[in-house]
Amino acid sequence: MELISKISKGTKMDQIYIPKNRPGFHTGEYVKIIPVNERPKDNYYVYNIKEVPPIKIEIAKQIFQIIESMINYDNIIITGSFLDENFKFNDIDIIIITENKKEIEKSIKEKLKIEVHTILFNQSLLIEALKIDPKWRLMLSRCISKKRIAPLPQRKLKYRYLDVQLIESKTLMINFNYLTGKEKYKLTRNMMAISMFIKNKNISNKSIEKEIEKELDTNIEDLKNNLVTNDFFKRYKTFYSKLEKEIIENASKQEKDA
Repeated sequence: MELISKISKGTKMDQIYIPKNRPGFHTGEYVKIIPVNERPKDNYYVYNIKEVPPIKIEIAKQIFQIIESMINYDNIIITGSFLDENFKFNDIDIIIITENKKEIEKSIKEKLKIEVHTILFNQSLLIEALKIDPKWRLMLSRCISKKRIAPLPQRKLKYRYLDVQLIESKTLMINFNYLTGKEKYKLTRNMMAISMFIKNKNISNKSIEKEIEKELDTNIEDLKNNLVTNDFFKRYKTFYSKLEKEIIENASKQEKDA
């Protein structure tokens, strides 16, 4: 294990800062410091994650190495539930920005013995997805990437597209008594992300959860643990109906003006 950092000037003592997200060099251990001849390139970038367990950082690095050995790319982005604060993950979501269509998923599974889900974009398609779809903006709000991620493009409201995306959240009202807390949370998050996207609000897991608690008067942990009652169902139904009406009305206006 090797980390490279820069010496910074301090008031009483000079110091070297190393990232907290590291697979090694535990606090209290003694380390050896030697000079290097050139400034190293950053290995990865972490966005909006307070702390990533070292084992997950190591897995991310191995994924980057496998993909780098196979194709040329503009960026590799690891996102999704893999980055949650637990060690339970069924698969890893990987967005690869490339023009290459080579099969990568199989190689990662064979070499690391873990399930992964790869999504291939070229640069222009990713930019378009980020303009019109809150789901992709949410995915990139918290991630680990091989290279720096450019600022999000200005949103473009396509109401007919949003209407289709909203239909997914209607499932909660149809199957309320049969869904798990995880499923209810996911459907509620989708609905709220669409609402916030229309209002041009910042979209992240944290901001969406705050909006759910505010707009639906619901404790987010109760929702995740499937402890919500019919009162939540009524508030959800009211919110959904208003949002659906707003989207349909604006979609009609857009189509008339086109």
